[in-house]
Amino acid sequence: MTPRHTVLPDLVLEPLVRGALTEDLGSFGDVTTRAVVPGSVQYSARINAREAGVVSGMQVALIAFRLIDPSLHLELLIGDGESCLPGDTLMTIEGRAASILSAERVALNFAGRMSGIATLTASFVAETKGTQTRITCTRKTTPGLRTVEKLAVLHGGGFNHRFGLSDAILIKDNHIAAAGGIRPVLEAARAHASHMMKVEIEVDRLTQLEEVLEVGGADVVLLDNMDTGTLKSAVDLVAGRLVLEASGNMKRERIAEVAATGVDYISSGALTHSARTLDLGLDF
Repeated sequence: MTPRHTVLPDLVLEPLVRGALTEDLGSFGDVTTRAVVPGSVQYSARINAREAGVVSGMQVALIAFRLIDPSLHLELLIGDGESCLPGDTLMTIEGRAASILSAERVALNFAGRMSGIATLTASFVAETKGTQTRITCTRKTTPGLRTVEKLAVLHGGGFNHRFGLSDAILIKDNHIAAAGGIRPVLEAARAHASHMMKVEIEVDRLTQLEEVLEVGGADVVLLDNMDTGTLKSAVDLVAGRLVLEASGNMKRERIAEVAATGVDYISSGALTHSARTLDLGLDF
């Protein structure tokens, strides 16, 4: 079962939203709204989808409106992890027009960006149908926004890779070069890792994979930039002894054939660094 409806405590997300609102409001607040919209004016507004996709960022949008004006009446109609069609209303907002206008852009920026990531992720996940392969993201995220971008991946039916450098030991090619080879780098990693810390190592050819199997000490192997035939050979060679992650050049067009090789995970930075913002709008 994929974690499509995952939520985080508002306490975790609020600092990100508060920072975005502070950036937008600056030192003097919403001068346009203050100048032309009387504070007494009440209005109803809707966040509408202009195109089909998978929704994400509604929890964040709710926080944005509440931070600006706790008295606003908010109703969520289509939540995070659910699909939408053009013209669908995702949320209604009722209350002071000035408050709605001041929160509008931050709410839509988060929701559009996150829904774009969720939609792209869902398209990758669909390509794995009939296999046990999971789609996962990477650390190629927007600085400061990793939490919400990885949350959007979950809403799209994907899974998260490590959140940061402190989550797990991931030995890349440059680590191997600096440490003097696969054997010394794996021995050093295991000597320093706690019993709770996973060790993953990247290889780009089968001879390296054979050495990893010989040395031991790895829990996961990242198969980097291998063609589909080589990935299948790697799966056969490992025979279930280690978790295998295929990465590098993982475009949507390749996902079905890569998943068919039997790898456990396919990771793609494109989920977060190349997702197109889903077109959402706020209408009075």
